[in-house]
Amino acid sequence: MTTLMPVLRYALFPFSLLYGGIMRLRNWLYDHQVYHVYQAPIPVICVGNLNVGGTGKTPQVEYLARLLQPRKIAILSRGYKRTTKGFVLADARATPASIGDEPYQYTQSLSGVRVAVCEKRAEGIQRLLQLFPDLEVILLDDAFQHRAVKASAYLLLTDFNQLFTQDYVLPAGRLREFRSGARRADAVVVTKCPDQLDQAQQENISSQIQKYTNPYTPVFFSKIVYAPAVPVGQGKTLGKELVLVTGIANAQPLVRHLRDAGHAVVRHFDWEDHSAVTEERIQEVLAFYNAMHNSNACIVMTQKDAVKWQDSTLAPLWQEYPVFYLPIANAFAPQQPTFDQTVTAWVQGSGNRY
Repeated sequence: MTTLMPVLRYALFPFSLLYGGIMRLRNWLYDHQVYHVYQAPIPVICVGNLNVGGTGKTPQVEYLARLLQPRKIAILSRGYKRTTKGFVLADARATPASIGDEPYQYTQSLSGVRVAVCEKRAEGIQRLLQLFPDLEVILLDDAFQHRAVKASAYLLLTDFNQLFTQDYVLPAGRLREFRSGARRADAVVVTKCPDQLDQAQQENISSQIQKYTNPYTPVFFSKIVYAPAVPVGQGKTLGKELVLVTGIANAQPLVRHLRDAGHAVVRHFDWEDHSAVTEERIQEVLAFYNAMHNSNACIVMTQKDAVKWQDSTLAPLWQEYPVFYLPIANAFAPQQPTFDQTVTAWVQGSGNRY
């Protein structure tokens, strides 16, 4: 939920109504095909959210890609904050700067999956199909409001700690459109759930969400699972004392995980989401690490941060230091039908409402 003061939220509410009304009109124009809508000849699954900020889209997209393999899969993203324009296909020359943080991470994590970026998703899909006619599935990353493409299925994500049902439209809140936009979803995933989430809590949250979705839209619950730390510099084992570096929307779950695992976070360099990694910033981290005079301490970050540190111009600065990253993945609470069964049905056609 937004942290705005109630008085400020009240003052901004008229602007939220205006913004939300514009978005509702835009959606109506797309729904009634006043604006042109492109539909691909193969299954396209759109992953997105109603709010701005992180809801765990990257691990969710990776989960889908692994679930749907060995089908021939491509991921298409906008490539937020990249330095390039238009359609760019990730290749051996790709960098976080040229295609964006998350798309570059996909290239590192997902063997055999094509990755591309394009602001205009319809154009991006058509280019992918021209280049790879044998593609079987395309995953659209962060495209829930990109109405120029009609996807085969829409997967809506909402953070357990910031449910869209308790939020407001910009600028009073963090929603990109009214809550009723959830009606486009074929399924909803509540992400970043705590380890202990009982059935009663799940049913309560599901009932809140289903006030805004179509009837019988399934609601799933997932949690973040941290894999063992991966060394990218010197050192093989993550030490007890850590210098944490993050450039993500919400680092608190990671901080809690490290502390629960018995680590002491001596310093947290908490940079803004999608922050650029520069030589100056790395030198700042290394200067603090050197001042600790503790050979058992380590530098740790998320995989999303690590891909930027591994830029060829920056890597020589830190490769002699004990630097690690923590991979993350999704794990779903038991449910029937399962999340995997639901998504597989979409690709097979039985879950396509169009």
